[in-house]
Amino acid sequence: MLSLAALALSSLLLSVHAHYTFPSLIVNGATTPAWVNVRKTNNWNSQAPVTDVTSADFRCYDSQTSPTASTISVAAGSSLGIACDQTIYHPGVVNVYMAKAPSGNVSTFAGDGAVWFKVYQITAVTNGGSSISFPAQNVPSVSFTVPKNLPTGQYLVRMEALALHSASTFQGAQWYISCGQVSVTGGGSGTPGPLVSIPGVYTGNEPGILLNIYYPIPATYTQPGPAVWSG
Repeated sequence: MLSLAALALSSLLLSVHAHYTFPSLIVNGATTPAWVNVRKTNNWNSQAPVTDVTSADFRCYDSQTSPTASTISVAAGSSLGIACDQTIYHPGVVNVYMAKAPSGNVSTFAGDGAVWFKVYQITAVTNGGSSISFPAQNVPSVSFTVPKNLPTGQYLVRMEALALHSASTFQGAQWYISCGQVSVTGGGSGTPGPLVSIPGVYTGNEPGILLNIYYPIPATYTQPGPAVWSG
C-alpha cells in the first residue's frame, strides 16, 4: 500500500511539474514580477492547459480572473522576452503574436477581430523521418527582437507554447498561453501582417497540431499559423 501511495504521489508531482505558465516579461534584461505586466491566466495556480482552439480562452486564457496588468515600455528593435514559471517541459513548438490596441490603451483592449500577427516562432527540427526534435523544450524563457518597423503604440503580446506529446487525437494538443501588455516606443511605419483572429486562426486539424510525434516519426513538420512578420 505504501508503495502504491508513493507511486501515486510521484505521478501527481510529475503531472504538476509537467505543466507551466508564462507570468513574466523580460525587458532590458530584467524579468518582471509574476502577473504584473502579464494578465493573470485561469491556470495561474493549476497550470492546466487549454485544449479547445475555438474557445474564448484560447486568446488570453483569462475568463475567470478578470485580470488587470500594468503596461511596460519596450523599444522597437530591442529584445523582449516571455518567461516561464519553470521550463517548457513538454516537446512542442512556440508562436508569439502581437496585436495593437486601436484606442491606444491596451489595458481595455480585448484583442477582438483580425488584429493579431505573428512576430516569432520556434518550430520543430526534422530530417526526413529519422528523428524529430524540439528546440523550445526545456527552455526557461523565449526572447525575440521587437520588429524595428513596428509602429509606436500599445500592444498585447501573446505567448503560445503548443505541447505535442499527446497530439495524436483531436484536442489532445495542449496550449500554454499568456498575454502581456507593452508600450512600443521609437517605432517605424511598417504594416504588420498577415492579420488573424484568435480564436479563429486554427481549427485543431492542422498537420502541425494533430499529429503523432512518436510513430511514425514525422518526415517534416508544418508550423501552425501565419508567416512571421519581421518588419
